[in-house]
Amino acid sequence: MQIAVASGKGGTGKTTVAVHLYHFIGKHTDKKVVLADCDVEEPNDMLFFPLLKPTGKKTVYQLIPEIDTEACTFCKECVEWCEFNAITVVPNQKFAEVDASLCHSCGACLMACKHKAITEKPFPVGTITRHKTGADKNLLEGRLKVGSAMQTTLIKKLKNEIEQNGAVVILDAPPGTSCPVVETVSDADYIILVAEPTPFGLHDLKITVELLGKLKKPFGIIINKAGLGSDDIYSFLKEKKIELLGEIPFSKEFATCYASGEMLKNIPEETEQIYREIIGKVIRPAPGRTGL
Repeated sequence: MQIAVASGKGGTGKTTVAVHLYHFIGKHTDKKVVLADCDVEEPNDMLFFPLLKPTGKKTVYQLIPEIDTEACTFCKECVEWCEFNAITVVPNQKFAEVDASLCHSCGACLMACKHKAITEKPFPVGTITRHKTGADKNLLEGRLKVGSAMQTTLIKKLKNEIEQNGAVVILDAPPGTSCPVVETVSDADYIILVAEPTPFGLHDLKITVELLGKLKKPFGIIINKAGLGSDDIYSFLKEKKIELLGEIPFSKEFATCYASGEMLKNIPEETEQIYREIIGKVIRPAPGRTGL
């Protein structure tokens, strides 16, 4: 089973929840567990496992078209076929070029060119690093190359690297509701949304709930930093009949541990119990929803 952990905005505690779920599923169940950091622009799951050494690393490439201006007739047929406005052709200047930051490697321009002036060449978009934190616990990290805009390509490759083999897979999604988030949650069996009880938190939660409704994905909510803000978020959950999986109280002590990268050390018993109950709800869900 794949569980994506997402949020409408950054800073809600999405990574906190993903890392704790990974830790406690490994501790309290007999299941293999995999954590994949899909926030490829700013991956930080590894910060909480500082002593690990990578067991494997690979570079991910994307095929980008290259136009041979000697063979090109500057007919602009490839421009017409490109859905992403990635190709610029200026006939009177004999100029033709592909913008790699806009290209989605769909191959349409190759099909459009009758003069075989277009070929594809591999360009690096990032890396995937594999780690092992226990006998049945694997952690994968996608890291985007600086300057690249191909988050979705890298996330797709990262997900393909996951060896499920009956494991529970935790996907730590990027924040927001853009294409990288959609790619991350597209194959997930269940999505956990992490929200905070503030006006901004509720605003962005509503947008994410709308997105998951369009994707027809089952989901539940964890309220992080509970005790701050107002009760408006609870009214929203009740109105929309959204499952509340659990509440994690605001704690200055925990914030200090997080900032030092030591949030998995000396976890309070009450915090552990909260996560055990959340895992129980996902593994043994309410009637009508499939669990682990």
